[in-house]
Amino acid sequence: MKINKDTKIGELLEKAPEKVDILLEAGMHCVGCPASQEETIEEACLVHGIDVEEVLEEINK
Repeated sequence: MKINKDTKIGELLEKAPEKVDILLEAGMHCVGCPASQEETIEEACLVHGIDVEEVLEEINK
């Protein structure tokens, strides 16, 4: 599955749970929060001040 900036956190958790560690290591410790489930990866990166392209590169390795 190719993850992009519009992929929702909830969708990532459902379809590629092994990738969640990458978000946690980047500082997104809110991935388990119910509100984050409808947030896109891009939105989460913006909130946390993280470069979305770097996160996506790591996720899609």
